[in-house]
Amino acid sequence: MDIFETCNIINDHLFENRDNAARNELIKLLDYHEQEGIRYSELVNHLIRETGLYPYLDTDTANWQDRFVYEAFKVDTGEEEELTLHREQSALLKKLVNQESIAVSAPTSFGKSFVIDAYIKINKPSNVVIIVPTIALTDETRRRLYKKFAKEYKIITTTEVPLAEKNIFIFPQERAINYVDKIPNLDILIIDEFYKASSKFDSDRSPTLIKAILKLGQVAKQKYFLAPNISSLGDNPFTQGMEFVPLDFNTVYLDRIDYHKEIGKDESKKSQYLLDILNVKKTKTLVYAGTYTNIESVSTLLLASLPEKQDGLLDNFSLWLGENYDYNWSLTKLARRGVGVHNGRLHRSLSQIQVRLFEKDQPLDTLISTSSIIEGVNTSAENVVIWANRSGKGKARLNDFTYKNIMGRGGRMFRHFIGKIYILDEPPSEEKTQLDIPFPDQILGDLDEKKFQNDLTKEQVAKIILYKKEMSEIIGEDAYERLQAENIFQSSDAELIKKIAIDMKTKPNDWNGLSYLNSVYPKDWDRMLYKVIRLQPAGWESEFTPLVEFTKVLRNNWFKSIPDLLRELERYEIGVDDFFKLERKVTFKLSTLLTDVNILQKEILREKGYDISRFISLASHAFLPSVVYQLEEFGMPRMISKKLHSHKLINFYDKELDIHKALAQLNEVGMERTLLVPDLSPFDKYILEYFFDGISTN
Repeated sequence: MDIFETCNIINDHLFENRDNAARNELIKLLDYHEQEGIRYSELVNHLIRETGLYPYLDTDTANWQDRFVYEAFKVDTGEEEELTLHREQSALLKKLVNQESIAVSAPTSFGKSFVIDAYIKINKPSNVVIIVPTIALTDETRRRLYKKFAKEYKIITTTEVPLAEKNIFIFPQERAINYVDKIPNLDILIIDEFYKASSKFDSDRSPTLIKAILKLGQVAKQKYFLAPNISSLGDNPFTQGMEFVPLDFNTVYLDRIDYHKEIGKDESKKSQYLLDILNVKKTKTLVYAGTYTNIESVSTLLLASLPEKQDGLLDNFSLWLGENYDYNWSLTKLARRGVGVHNGRLHRSLSQIQVRLFEKDQPLDTLISTSSIIEGVNTSAENVVIWANRSGKGKARLNDFTYKNIMGRGGRMFRHFIGKIYILDEPPSEEKTQLDIPFPDQILGDLDEKKFQNDLTKEQVAKIILYKKEMSEIIGEDAYERLQAENIFQSSDAELIKKIAIDMKTKPNDWNGLSYLNSVYPKDWDRMLYKVIRLQPAGWESEFTPLVEFTKVLRNNWFKSIPDLLRELERYEIGVDDFFKLERKVTFKLSTLLTDVNILQKEILREKGYDISRFISLASHAFLPSVVYQLEEFGMPRMISKKLHSHKLINFYDKELDIHKALAQLNEVGMERTLLVPDLSPFDKYILEYFFDGISTN
């Protein structure tokens, strides 16, 4: 590469106002400098400044004007040292500091977290709510903010936690609803991946996210919504009064290598291309497989083709997986080959462990993933391989918006200037994405038709009035208004709530025995579990019998190991992957449904002894002590918690123990003393070191 000639080309792009082209050529030039070990000249530094990529400036070789810019754009983000923002980060921060509400579309590699952290440090708000799409991203965000702000703020990620004077709430949308009436004043509402408010992009969760935006948006003094790859924003009441800021400011270059035409429909050729990519250069590679079936196919291919790595940490990880899950599980064998699997079903701590092992200095080189990797964590790789142009839900082809999100995982500032995107399946046609966010019918029963009459159709207003009338007739007008005001229902599907209410009102005898769910004998649960599941038959992804039998076996989750539970489940053909899937169904979907059943039975049936709060609490925590289940979100697997409990380091039976008290106790005991607990395996200790890093401050 001729450095001077490339600088000349970059300068021409800048002169012609082709900023993106200039940045792309500059980033490739910086990559060349890194590969060849060349220091930046004054000319290269000057072009870095002109393109707005200030963090890349080399202050040792820059002239005084460029060094001044590097210092001028430094801000306190809570790190030990101030960090230099790039031009567009600084512009966004200025808007936020000036109390403006903005909806931003920016590339994945933009560095949005620095802007949030700097805003908190500069404006010092009392209450911040950050809504993220998944539990995995909740913990990642918590880890970052805990280190910086835990001395000043209470960092809240779970429900039923008392508030402090200053709080940072980090939730998926389902949990945010529980705090609507508990936050006295909200300084800023931050929605990460706010495109999920549209049913076009997430039909399952968009009603709940819209409900959270509506409820919290009414009390928030300021709003900051973030998404990638949005070209325009349609008129809607949820972003009313917010400035839409579309930014096409890349900090890395994505090099697309398209093999799909050469591959065609030849699966063997496709497999060979993947193996060649993995063998050419040992670097971090993310393989987007799309569906669970494709994950199995890719896993089988890599198990048959890749040799085991001679790495002690991976050996320990594989042994740990075998002892705590299943020796015959594909992940147990993949781990020895430096390959991990990321999907939305795995135990939260297990997903976090693999992301940790996938980091720069760790030995996991390859991660096979569904779409969970683009919505679940902020990780990146030098290589992204798109194995299939399919979504994880069904077999629908990816749209251009999601496709770009996956490609955006390639490259990362200060790690990989260039992300290589290998395309092994036909890509979608490029298109501009307008984000439209209509009111979903599922939440109409939760709305005040007068307040939103300008945003609703006549048909929707009529539906709300009819819904209120029907529900008032079933449970009484005062009771209905009280329940609506309390935001107490967990489901965002108003029609489901009405269906349950009608069933109780018209067939009260069918609900006799609801309290049997509180029985200590799981055989007593059958009739009511089947009845409740049939209220919402779609979406369980299995026959009802395996789910009911699984729930009964899960009752011993705290007292038996997962391998022991799996042996009991063999008769129902439930393996380790099904275990993850069904446990998520029990802890979220079933417990949510039961919560709404319990609310309605108190208003309609009014029978003493029908309260099933105890069973709901147990089911929502996978029949583990509640703090043990919550600690998994912080990176502490249940099997390690069991060892700490049995050796009396911490008492998880303590009824006064909540997650914040548990974290305080563990911090007081300290990592060194915890690592002395007998029976801890080498990989247990590796996990504990990572866990303690996540609950410590800078």
